[in-house]
Amino acid sequence: MNPTPDPHRGPRRLRRSLAVVGLCAAVAISTSGCIVESGRGEQSRSLITEVSCPVTPDQSITGTIRIGYQQIPNGDLVVKDSDILGKCMPNADIAWTQFSSGADVVRAFGANSLDLGLFGSAPAAKALSAPLNLPVSVVWIQDVIGGAESLVVRDPSITSVDQLRGKKIGVPFGSTSHLSLMAALTKAGLTSDVTVINLEPSAILGAWQGGQIDAAWIWEPTLSELTRDGHVIMTAKDTADAGSPTFDLSGARTDFVKENPAAMRLWTMAQDWAVQQITQNPEEAVARISGQLGVTPDQVRTQLKGYIYLTAKEQAEPRWFGGGLARSLFDTASFLKDQGEVDGVSPQQVYDNAVYAAAIKEVAGQ
Repeated sequence: MNPTPDPHRGPRRLRRSLAVVGLCAAVAISTSGCIVESGRGEQSRSLITEVSCPVTPDQSITGTIRIGYQQIPNGDLVVKDSDILGKCMPNADIAWTQFSSGADVVRAFGANSLDLGLFGSAPAAKALSAPLNLPVSVVWIQDVIGGAESLVVRDPSITSVDQLRGKKIGVPFGSTSHLSLMAALTKAGLTSDVTVINLEPSAILGAWQGGQIDAAWIWEPTLSELTRDGHVIMTAKDTADAGSPTFDLSGARTDFVKENPAAMRLWTMAQDWAVQQITQNPEEAVARISGQLGVTPDQVRTQLKGYIYLTAKEQAEPRWFGGGLARSLFDTASFLKDQGEVDGVSPQQVYDNAVYAAAIKEVAGQ
């Protein structure tokens, strides 16, 4: 595993069907932003042999657990495809809903229509800051973002950020890609000399094909689409090395975390199991992720190289859930405030309290 960037350095994406349909209506997301997909029998798309719960299943956990996921190649898709949550919590309904961005997940949290969901470090910091000030907790690092989020340019003569003066750049506002882009533009002194346009991933592809933007900072699968006739000039790894790392995180409603410690322990165990599949049994993980994304295994292998995946034991370290992640969220919120993306930065204690480490430490054996 590659060494992870240091987050201290500067600022840093029965009722089951009714519940999911209600979620989409409540947050007023278009069908491109919220895709209904639930039902335990439908979750596995790969042909991998079924797995059993690696610990004793907990029969006492009941009710519906509403989980928001994105089409990002990480442990969430391995967990979903294997249905390990259903096997470890057999009396609970596990309802999965696909989202196109972390901003959509934040809106779902705001509507109280989601229990757990994947969002980037920028949307997480935004949720914890004014004016939203949402009661959400950060419960897992799905991945540290590297080359998987990159700045793609159409003009082959452009090879560096400082050559983008006067260009139009598409990026989903409030995402980790937006954070990386603004960090790069700030360092290059170009924030006033380019036009940054707020576009969701599907809209970025259309704007690119229509010649309405010259560049975009985006993630897969849109990234691969753009590189068919464009080229990468900078990645999130580059901005991380310069002091602005970004992450994909899992968040949860704070009330859900407090009221369901047993479910959180098993959910965390499942995520830790998935990371170990990615790092120690990669071909099976690739097959599961390939089945979920609907792309070839070779494409998944390439995408996995763009992220760093951390086990529960690694996440329990001081640089992450031992204190560093909370400081990173504060720094990210400060950066977003400078960019006008949040109205105010909460006290550091708010970000400290939002980082839920109990389940991670329990799974890590601490």
